[in-house]
Amino acid sequence: MNSFNLKTFLTSNLDIDEKELTSIIENCTVKNYKKNEFLLQKNEQCTHTFFVEKGLLRQYSIDKKGKEHILSFGPENWFVTDRESSYFNKPSVYYIQALEDSQVVLIDETFMEKLSKKIETFTNFNNRLLHNHIRQLQNRINLLLSADAEVRYLEFIKMYPDILMRVPQTMVASYLGITPESLSRVRKELANKNFRR
Repeated sequence: MNSFNLKTFLTSNLDIDEKELTSIIENCTVKNYKKNEFLLQKNEQCTHTFFVEKGLLRQYSIDKKGKEHILSFGPENWFVTDRESSYFNKPSVYYIQALEDSQVVLIDETFMEKLSKKIETFTNFNNRLLHNHIRQLQNRINLLLSADAEVRYLEFIKMYPDILMRVPQTMVASYLGITPESLSRVRKELANKNFRR
């Protein structure tokens, strides 16, 4: 498990004066969450975007039958938030939970506004992040609607190369929208294909 920090992430993606960035970032809250602790629960309003410096988060919902549906994982160097709740001031339908002991930067709207004013390129960069997120969600919806379990699993590995070793198979199955038994079958079939090569 690697460790990242928000400052490194921003300086590696933006043309920015490090001292100026430090003065803005020092107003952000860095919080440590224990494994299984919640950053957000259903019906709360999401007021932050969470940048994962160390650890692993998941964002999920629970249906009326009590079944969990994982929308996304958030490993190191990822942002996790409920955009609908934070942008439209609505109660969240999601839970955001630490799957490992995690160190997270809490980013609020004030931080984003300060960065936008101080750094001309930040708005374009932030828009690019947002559009990339939308693109990933569209691809995910398309896979859930039209792809078989094997294709979904292979795309999952591309998106989250190190997650398989960090979460239970039941969570991977939940993300893929299949049963754990189907996931076991897919993994076995892929192993057999690779063995025959």
